[in-house]
Amino acid sequence: MKKISVVTACYNEEENIETIYRAVKKIFETDLKQYAYEHIFIDNASRDATVSILKKLAAVDKNVKIIVNSRNFGHIRSPYHAILQAKGDAVVSIVADLQDPPEMIVQFVRKWEEGYKIAVGVKKKTDESLLFFTIRKLYYKIVTRLADVELINNFTGFGLYDKTIIDIFRGMPDAYPYFRGLICDVGFEKAIIEYHQPARKRGITKNNFYTLFDLAMLGLTAHSKVPLRLAGMMGFGTAILSMLVAVGYLIYKLLYWQSFQVGQAPLVIGLFFFSSVQLIFIGIIGEYVGNIYTQVLKRPLVIEKERINFDRED
Repeated sequence: MKKISVVTACYNEEENIETIYRAVKKIFETDLKQYAYEHIFIDNASRDATVSILKKLAAVDKNVKIIVNSRNFGHIRSPYHAILQAKGDAVVSIVADLQDPPEMIVQFVRKWEEGYKIAVGVKKKTDESLLFFTIRKLYYKIVTRLADVELINNFTGFGLYDKTIIDIFRGMPDAYPYFRGLICDVGFEKAIIEYHQPARKRGITKNNFYTLFDLAMLGLTAHSKVPLRLAGMMGFGTAILSMLVAVGYLIYKLLYWQSFQVGQAPLVIGLFFFSSVQLIFIGIIGEYVGNIYTQVLKRPLVIEKERINFDRED
């Protein structure tokens, strides 16, 4: 009997955690009865009743397995760690807030049965604000154009991955993985299923500007050297432009010595412009250096506080 591992990362999701558990359980009791399954929840040190609810579920259902982190290790490292702990023949990653439709698990499994090792969900429409969806869409287009590998637009990580893919990840130690990029980096033909993303019904999103910016920068630096090369190219370009402007001002002053007043405006504008350009590219270089620093430290993805039901026989 083949086994499917479902992985759900959570942080302060007491309003949604039991609902996603029951939705997944129902799917395997009706549409996917021929499969055994485990539902792994990894909790990022929630401060509400999330862990208490999970422990109650795990006490009556051996399919529920829990990893509780010693602290909040972020939305990048924690889910990836849980995926690596899965023992199923295939692993499904799904968020706790129900914005990934659980019923799509059936479609992913069907594609897997057809021979695909990767089946992913791609947002075609969303009920989130038009502004955020437009910004995300623009970001995906930019990253896709700059990346060294062909990335998937509007892909958040929601999908099914064969154990072959997970085994490859286990052999690729990465202290701060960009999962969406790694899926594309390993190759293999992918089944892409479009879906309409519903709005969050309960609770508030745990993402903020910093976490979204962190993910955006990771996407750029993990799979592309283009920003660094653009920095060099733009540096040469602005240097040449500055020289031409300086020569132009000099010639104009020599021709119209009495009437042409250079003034301080060009000097001030140029100073602020080049200072801004320098700060931008120092920031880009800093992102790459920070990425290297994180990898060199070789710290674990997370430190677990406790595990529940992992030692129980299925």
